[in-house]
Amino acid sequence: MAITATNNSIVKELIEPGLHLARCYRMVQIGTVPENILGQTKQLQKVRIGWEMPNLTKVFDPAKGEQPIVIEKEFTLSMAEKANLRAMLTSWRGKAFSEEEAKAFDITKLIGVPCMLNITHKASKSDPSRKFDEISSVVPVMRGMTCPPQVNPTFILSYDDWDEAKFETLPDFIKDKMKLSIEYQALHSKGAQTGAKDTFLEEMNADLDSEEVPF
Repeated sequence: MAITATNNSIVKELIEPGLHLARCYRMVQIGTVPENILGQTKQLQKVRIGWEMPNLTKVFDPAKGEQPIVIEKEFTLSMAEKANLRAMLTSWRGKAFSEEEAKAFDITKLIGVPCMLNITHKASKSDPSRKFDEISSVVPVMRGMTCPPQVNPTFILSYDDWDEAKFETLPDFIKDKMKLSIEYQALHSKGAQTGAKDTFLEEMNADLDSEEVPF
């Protein structure tokens, strides 16, 4: 009798490449986790930002009908001059940050803000035949275009305002990564104080006037 191993993984349908109208609705603080960079292990603060694309819909749950397709991207939580997060934000708002603005920026200001996502397809490093969606850039909404109202409920999870129920709704690969973070381990350690140090908003919060920053 044969014992046959099969590949039953579902091939994800790729998003059509190009510019798509989107709205930021989701933000998850991963925390400070080890990452290998050029052979060296560094502790980096990470965050995942999610967008819904209202003009691209699909039925995920028959009871809910058509819902926007969503996409997320992970960033190092840094506003350093060459940081990917700063580059993305600069492109999104259409103007550079002053050094004073870049000292700290509360990225939760992005929630609810519309934009255009430039979607491309990127080959997997482990299997070049497999491709996945990649956000190559984020730019302002084109003049004359209006983004439909937000459909998905706003989702923010940070260690300073921990919500175990929200955490449990996350995919396993995100939960597993968060469990490796300094913040998660401090929050759940026996001798932990009430709440971990708020590196998410403490480091990134800024008293920036909304007229100065178009977010």
